[in-house]
Amino acid sequence: MDVSGASAGDVNTRLPEVIKATARQLLAEPGVGGLSLDVVAASSGLAVTEVAAVFPHRDDLLTALVIDAYNASGAAMEQADQAARDAQASAGARPLAVTRALRAWSFANPAEFTLIYGSPVPGSNAPQETIPPASRTSEALGAIIRSALEAGELTPPRRPLPGPSVLLPTAVEVFGGAPEAPFSDLIERGIVLWSNLIGLLVFQVFSRTHDSVRDQSAFYDRAIAVAAEGIGLAVPLGEDTD
Repeated sequence: MDVSGASAGDVNTRLPEVIKATARQLLAEPGVGGLSLDVVAASSGLAVTEVAAVFPHRDDLLTALVIDAYNASGAAMEQADQAARDAQASAGARPLAVTRALRAWSFANPAEFTLIYGSPVPGSNAPQETIPPASRTSEALGAIIRSALEAGELTPPRRPLPGPSVLLPTAVEVFGGAPEAPFSDLIERGIVLWSNLIGLLVFQVFSRTHDSVRDQSAFYDRAIAVAAEGIGLAVPLGEDTD
């Protein structure tokens, strides 16, 4: 790392970002299993002691990378939704905008996508500080669903889920309270939409649909539209998305 002409304060400020940037490059090759402070130090031209001074253990570095990935992907969705609202997009167009943004981020950052949505890292447990950043994806969808509900733009389900609810109180609290009938199962349906979104991205990023789907992008939009029907929201497709 070239720090010539930089003050000690500048170096200390830049050091975490230099280390994380190197680690992100290493996520692709050799992958998270081969990520260590020694490897990061050697690849970034730093001493191991310099890396360890910022991230004492590999898990500390992984946690920082996980938080950055969740925040970056969540921010992409939030910015896409803000742009859709500024353009006065329909209630159905907003989830398409945010899920397209998450898809674009996922394909642009496959190693980071794998870090947060791929197989768990052996011997590493996600600490509490990763929970708020991880929630940004579901909260972006939740805000859209809540807005559509309040605007009366949702179609009631033809087959309501049987009671009682299986939700944890925290899920209801995050959504802003339990909706009344006929949308009393809306939060559960929203979680299904979110789960379908992540599962679909896993399939596409890891090329699980390449042998059965001719147009991956168009299929993605269609799959989101199908999943959104479960919450009573009609997602426009084709020319109607403009």
